[in-house]
Amino acid sequence: MHILITGAAGFIGQLLAKELLSDPTYHVTLTDINEPPIPAGVRHPENAKAIKADLLSGAKDIVDSTLDAVYAFHGIMSSGSEANFDLGMTVNIDATRNLLEALRHTCPGVRVIYSSSQAVYGQPLPEIVTDSVIPTPESSYGAEKLVCETLVNEYTRRKFINGFTLRFPTISVRPGAPTAAASSFLSGMIREPLDGKSCVIPIEDRGFKSWLCSPKTLVENLLVTLRLPADSLPPHIRQINVPGICVTVQDMMNALEAVGGADKLSLLTEKEDPSLIPILKSWPTQFDNSQAISLGFKRDESFEQTVRDYKQSLTQ
Repeated sequence: MHILITGAAGFIGQLLAKELLSDPTYHVTLTDINEPPIPAGVRHPENAKAIKADLLSGAKDIVDSTLDAVYAFHGIMSSGSEANFDLGMTVNIDATRNLLEALRHTCPGVRVIYSSSQAVYGQPLPEIVTDSVIPTPESSYGAEKLVCETLVNEYTRRKFINGFTLRFPTISVRPGAPTAAASSFLSGMIREPLDGKSCVIPIEDRGFKSWLCSPKTLVENLLVTLRLPADSLPPHIRQINVPGICVTVQDMMNALEAVGGADKLSLLTEKEDPSLIPILKSWPTQFDNSQAISLGFKRDESFEQTVRDYKQSLTQ
């Protein structure tokens, strides 16, 4: 299969590319605003091609008729979109529309797996969110994602593409540097102390709940989506809430202590950030993932296991 990954320089793009390029049956085109690297250590680097491209002006340059599937990961994250409205609208909506138009005209019917977010939801929400709950975003990022979800639904209904929208939980633990996501601390409070660094938790409520998914499980679910039958969802309702687990700040601290030792807790500081609180508290904390599970999606066993997996990855 020939697969295109946009936003391929980002963490999720690199993670998926590494998995695909360890299998000889995939040819992968990676593209981003800066030329994305081919992940180190893959078994088949010869099956990869990296292209520097701006989807606002060069979407047609990265799309050709040989494509079998596209993973759309490009975007400006939550706090970044809130801080710069124009940039968020341009990158998250306009670039996505350009990509869909290029696909529609060059390889109609191609499978498109679009990365959305639980940020499409806003309060008031029931304790457990089901697939029937109507999204009412309370952030620019969530609003932009919801617009693109509608585009994916419409382009699929019209048979321009075969689209699937995945509403990601917060992905934790992410390696690397902090991002512009409001949820960045949900990785940082594990990643930084395990690296001997300090991290600020921007909410002074250890009972604050988050809906999380590990990178390992996310990649498994991305591959499940690649194999889903086109008719597994109605043609105009293509969104799937990706399974996660509900974890409090205290649960995360407990996992850090269990895996890294009690001394790591001293590297955490709790200091409320008034600019982030409205965004953080607008997000749902628990989902009914019956639909996703029935389609073959997986969920993590526990957050402590996620932390153990992350710690083990540091030695590989």
